[in-house]
Amino acid sequence: MTILFQLLYNLILFPVLMILTIFAMVFNKKIRHGFIGRLKTISTLREFSKTLNHNDLTYWFHAASFGEYEQIRPVLAGLKEVEPYAKIVVSFFSPSGYNNVHDDHIDCKIYLPFDFLWTIRRALKLVRPKKIIFAAYDIWPNLIWIAKNRKIHTTLFAARFMKGTKKLYPVFRNFYQSVYHCFKAIYTVDKVDYLQVQKLVKGKNSPILRVLGNPRYDQVKEKADEFTVSHTQSVLDREKRIIAGSVHLEDEPVVMDAFAKILQKYDDVSLVWVPHDPDEKNISRAELFFSGKGLPSVRLGKKTVNLPIAKVVIVDVVGILSRLYWHGHVAYIGGGFSTGVHNTMEPAIARVPVLFGPRNEQFHATGELIKAGGGFEVHTSDDVYFILDKLFSDQDYFLDCSFAATNVIHNNLGSATRVVRGIIRD
Repeated sequence: MTILFQLLYNLILFPVLMILTIFAMVFNKKIRHGFIGRLKTISTLREFSKTLNHNDLTYWFHAASFGEYEQIRPVLAGLKEVEPYAKIVVSFFSPSGYNNVHDDHIDCKIYLPFDFLWTIRRALKLVRPKKIIFAAYDIWPNLIWIAKNRKIHTTLFAARFMKGTKKLYPVFRNFYQSVYHCFKAIYTVDKVDYLQVQKLVKGKNSPILRVLGNPRYDQVKEKADEFTVSHTQSVLDREKRIIAGSVHLEDEPVVMDAFAKILQKYDDVSLVWVPHDPDEKNISRAELFFSGKGLPSVRLGKKTVNLPIAKVVIVDVVGILSRLYWHGHVAYIGGGFSTGVHNTMEPAIARVPVLFGPRNEQFHATGELIKAGGGFEVHTSDDVYFILDKLFSDQDYFLDCSFAATNVIHNNLGSATRVVRGIIRD
């Protein structure tokens, strides 16, 4: 059966995907950069292979993008503590990961090779990895199949199988079984994911399956620690700000009017508006909207968390969002009305209650935040207004939500250590 799916994938599915990618990259700069980067991968690995000795121990980590690498980072650091002389290759699918990840633990950074049989065989021959470790979900069949044929150990951690996943549908189930059965070990985020994955891989020669959590909680806590040492003031001592982070175009019709109404109702509440893509078009549109509501705005203009005094501050730089949350009372995280909500852990560790749209089921943290009372799924502008109004008008309620958000992070720490032990042991 696996051979049949390999033929289907290599003769039909992947060639069609490549044709669509070539067409799409004409119109999409991000896809184009990723495609061009992949053309250079084998030559990069060839140069890296020249630095390897025959006895070198090499691990290959793969992440789809920057967000998934945040799960890898604490695992990688822990692994290097145990095996300091190991060589580390990290591959990315997206330019957001390749361009923005700078980690001294990485010996070779590449775009994931094209998933052709010959390309993957060449890459594995050059790297000679002891193990290949995948974060979360970005699984490429030929890489898995060929690794198994070469007796290379493959691990998937922070695995999530959302309720209703198509991987368990009758049409897709057998194909995904042929891929996931080739893993040596799969570590899920929680018990629900474990039971979902078990449906796919149970049977003869199934992978080792464990519930080990999500190392991203550890990474968020680690990033926050240095900042919180000097940031000891109570959350109530902060300026009353809404931090709207990673806002997509699709979020705007839902949140903008609600924000404006809150700002008009509360003289002491202000807004920090952070577009997901802070280009001139997105920033100008926000300026025009808020000025039309009688709410003056200023652009931040530089990478600083020393925010100017203004009713609305529009952030036109990148790289400071995680620190901005420590200067707010409430956060709205964008993406939940388009491609999927962005990182809700960073505001949570900053003791900030979090609002987000309905497309959030792929992230464990959002469900935990909702259950704990530190996070709120919103569907309409009225939802946003009602929740913000209650948070700003009821101090006891705000404090309960604030502590609940932070507790979600603390209650999920320790996964990175468990994953490192699993990688070494299994």
